Amino acid sequence: MQMEKTVVLYPGLAVSHFVPMMRLAGALIEHGYAVSVALIDPTAPDATFSAVVASTAASMPSVRFHTLPLVEDPPTLIPGAQFIVSYFDLVHRYNDRLHDFLGSFTRVHAVVVDSMSATAFGVTKRLGIPGYLLFTSSAASLAAFAQLPYVLAEGGGTSFKELGDTPVELFGLPPIPASHLFGELLEDPESDTYKSTMAVLSRIPDSGDGILVNTFESLEARAVAALGDPRCLPAGRVMPPVYCLGPFLGGIGEPKERHDCLAWLDVQPDRSVVLLCFGSTGVANHSEEQLREIAAGLENSGHRFLWVVRAPHGDDPDLDALLPDGFLNRTGGRGLVVKQWAPQAEVLRHSATGAFVTHCGWNSVLEGVTAGVPMLCWPLHSEQKMNRLHMVGEMGVAMEMVGWQQGLVQAGEVERKVRLVMESEEGGKLGARVAAHKEAAAAAWDDGGSSRAAFARFLSDVEGRQAPARTGEGA
Repeated sequence: MQMEKTVVLYPGLAVSHFVPMMRLAGALIEHGYAVSVALIDPTAPDATFSAVVASTAASMPSVRFHTLPLVEDPPTLIPGAQFIVSYFDLVHRYNDRLHDFLGSFTRVHAVVVDSMSATAFGVTKRLGIPGYLLFTSSAASLAAFAQLPYVLAEGGGTSFKELGDTPVELFGLPPIPASHLFGELLEDPESDTYKSTMAVLSRIPDSGDGILVNTFESLEARAVAALGDPRCLPAGRVMPPVYCLGPFLGGIGEPKERHDCLAWLDVQPDRSVVLLCFGSTGVANHSEEQLREIAAGLENSGHRFLWVVRAPHGDDPDLDALLPDGFLNRTGGRGLVVKQWAPQAEVLRHSATGAFVTHCGWNSVLEGVTAGVPMLCWPLHSEQKMNRLHMVGEMGVAMEMVGWQQGLVQAGEVERKVRLVMESEEGGKLGARVAAHKEAAAAAWDDGGSSRAAFARFLSDVEGRQAPARTGEGA
């Protein structure tokens, strides 16, 4: 009897990292692989993450979920600047648990590791199992991250923080203002946060046997070409094979009942509604002052809107207290305010949605592109500022909400940009460019498409790296 082909996935402890990994699981199952998921304690990050894991496990019965046994005295994830240090410490502490889990299989064809858990490659190498990194952001971010450890050493300055808005020159990418790099690199170079981050970035060329990226070639042609060019890294350093397998889309763990906001959209005219949604976790919620500016801008724009609101400190939002007096009554005929969460992907695919105000998280960018919805950029944290550069620049799928860098986008700017994207000739051209990318995204997974071909190369590479089966109990 032929032994089933098993891939083990090792996702990161964040919704934005977990969801693409589970969408990869769906693609692997469709191609005849058995998929097991190894999880570090899902309750470690927050209740939101554990709820997403639970709902996903319930909705994907063909995937085997296994929570690794708790380590003794596990480190606590510390919010703020120390988060990344505590996160890497937590992942490192679980390497022995992962080793035992992988060792229980007769054969594992491959292990796919989240980009934040690359320390696990020490385990896969010891066991002789092919290991691949899943990079959940853009190809441009991957190209930047791979090069950043070498920039300052080549005379780029003493620290990224001191460079301010000075552009950082990277091969194959447009100049990136140093202020747009993710926050951990703008810390003191002597801090644990900076050192840990730089150590992880410097190990990207050693990321197992290949890197899977959630993008498609035509969306980021220049960055994808750079990743395959020897000039991307200093002499002696070589990138492993990069497979652009995106976009990873489709619902996982979504409620069976249809959200009320979709019924509201059903009765709105086509392409008439502006969606405002700023991520799955509320890591950087807007201040009360900012919420009031958004409200005033939406009201003055005259356009329909669907706005997902979170309280500044993560509590259940009291909309009457947070928003201007009478706002909900005055806009009730053309606007809908939803607390905490809405099914963003479904809303974007709805025919009534005409624009998307987004924090520029990569999953959201891909959902906007594949729905053909033009975007307004409002980055909040992580690599979102870098994404904004590419969205407005080379991709041409978005405009920028000016003021985010100063910490407050004024009501007048909200009104202007909503009107611009919804009413103007420039907004029409933006929509046409996004529509072209939507078609290209669909074509990437069609027969002969770039992502389908890359996925076939990845599976062929996995098959070509197989070692003889070991004696084991299976799992």
